[in-house]
Amino acid sequence: MAESMKGLKRSHRCTELTSANIGETVTLMGWVQKGRNKGGIVFVDLRDRSGMIQLIFENGSIDEEGFEKAGRLRSEFVIAVVGKVEARSGAVNENLKTGDIEIRVNTLRILSESETPPFPIEENSKTKEELRLKYRSLDLRRPDIQKNLIMRSKVAMLTRMFLEKEGFLEIETPMLTKSTPEGARDYLVPSRVHPGSFYALPQSPQLFKQLLMCSGYDRYLQIAKCFRDEDLRADRQPEFTQIDMELAFVDVDEVIDVNERLLAHLFREVLGVEVQLPIQRMTWQEAMDRFGSDKPDLRFGMELTDVSGIVKDCEFVVFKNALEAGGSVRGINAKGQGSMPRKKIDKLVDFAKDYGAKGLAYLAVGDDGTYKSSFAKFMKEEELKALADAMQAEPGDLLLFAADRNKVVWDVLGALRLELTKQMELLDKDEYRFVWITEFPLLEWSEEQNRYTAMHHPFTMPMDEDLHLLDSDPGAVRAKAYDIVLNGTEIGGGSVRIHQNDIQVKMFEMLGFTKEEAAERFGFLLTAFKYGVPPHAGLAYGLDRLVMLMAKEDSIRDVIAFPKVKDASCLMSEAPGTVDDKQLEELCLEVELPKKETQSE
Repeated sequence: MAESMKGLKRSHRCTELTSANIGETVTLMGWVQKGRNKGGIVFVDLRDRSGMIQLIFENGSIDEEGFEKAGRLRSEFVIAVVGKVEARSGAVNENLKTGDIEIRVNTLRILSESETPPFPIEENSKTKEELRLKYRSLDLRRPDIQKNLIMRSKVAMLTRMFLEKEGFLEIETPMLTKSTPEGARDYLVPSRVHPGSFYALPQSPQLFKQLLMCSGYDRYLQIAKCFRDEDLRADRQPEFTQIDMELAFVDVDEVIDVNERLLAHLFREVLGVEVQLPIQRMTWQEAMDRFGSDKPDLRFGMELTDVSGIVKDCEFVVFKNALEAGGSVRGINAKGQGSMPRKKIDKLVDFAKDYGAKGLAYLAVGDDGTYKSSFAKFMKEEELKALADAMQAEPGDLLLFAADRNKVVWDVLGALRLELTKQMELLDKDEYRFVWITEFPLLEWSEEQNRYTAMHHPFTMPMDEDLHLLDSDPGAVRAKAYDIVLNGTEIGGGSVRIHQNDIQVKMFEMLGFTKEEAAERFGFLLTAFKYGVPPHAGLAYGLDRLVMLMAKEDSIRDVIAFPKVKDASCLMSEAPGTVDDKQLEELCLEVELPKKETQSE
């Protein structure tokens, strides 16, 4: 029978008590982690969101009825206790924050009983994620998940307080907006009042925050929900949270300055980690050439080396063809991996193929300095030596090469570099290496659409010194865009926006929009731009990703209270679900399910 807590008021959370409270009478409430009945004495570990403390029930200090109740306590019962703080009678438990004290209970109330939970509530659970997410309310009781969500709350609160002092105003933007199909797929919401018309959930507050700059609000901040209907992976969710900001009358340096100080503040306050300012900056071109990635992990070397010049006259047809087609040959040096078995190398070749490579060439330097290579018969000994020297190879090293169009070579070696690092266990989660990536290309060529598309979005400002290239060489135009990268993960990105009408018109032209299409998609922003636009710039962080890295987790699902799984469903609430015909009727909708393919007889 559940009892009432009437007359009792919690005095402390479990780990707010220390040896300084010895002798005090306290009232605690929480969940039973586990109980141990030793005959005349019952020990219970009580848990709340702050941590755990040991309770003692003993005949004499609690009445007979209370002692009998204590013997019935099971895992996840919710209880209230009144008792005295004492120094622990047994050995001090070094693993518990409250390991040197215990509570001798004189009053016990069972507020709620629990069935046997489907899995134990414990840190670093070995339970399958599907089961944990189905019973997410139980999973959220785990101390490690609670720590993550407490950290997330702290990051959000500190961000608000810091930016408020920097003159930012928190302004909410709409959830029901117009679909502007640029970027990912929109989530659509049918309108009952306007049959056949749809709202879109925002992929970001981009257009609205720019409007706020036009309206004179100067510095805007929002911790905003965003929605993208795209294929998921470990660091993606259909709904995610941005720390979103926009600033007027600024250029790149001012945006970077306030954000560096924000990051330093967060890491100092939340983790006690000092971020060295200023944060290193690297152009997009340098990042691609050195690391094959625009989000390089700087915690280790293994940089790419362009050996196109060394192999340009060799007879190896793979290298030859790539260079003749305008591509390049580049390699990475896996230090000390020269004796890697052929089977393992073949697996790396398959890995490279997943990233678009036709294959992977390798050159192993033996401990005695001899070469073993997949292309040795096509090259002279001195050519192999020149190649090894260019890669700064030493005996015992393994050199891996990709030859193709630059984009393929970068993708392959950038991914391979990370894969090898995992295999060689070179990564240190306690190290935080930040880098700003700047001067992104403004446009990228889409083979699919046979036109240029915006690398960021259509409102990104070209670099002043590249404006003259917009007509003659659009692919060479650099943008005033910047990403902040931490340990190989992009945690935020932004750009200076276009505020001059002639440049915006030109940009739409380059992206293949007619005046009518531009007005149709972005009309309300372009209308606002007719009435005095300040120069402005912005940046948005993925809050989920940032907290994931701060908490040293591998998946953002561990820092989101109620996440979705890979097919965008919620295992706990069973969303999305079907709705009844009346609801569909009100929305003037009919549902036609895809036909199941039947096997031919």
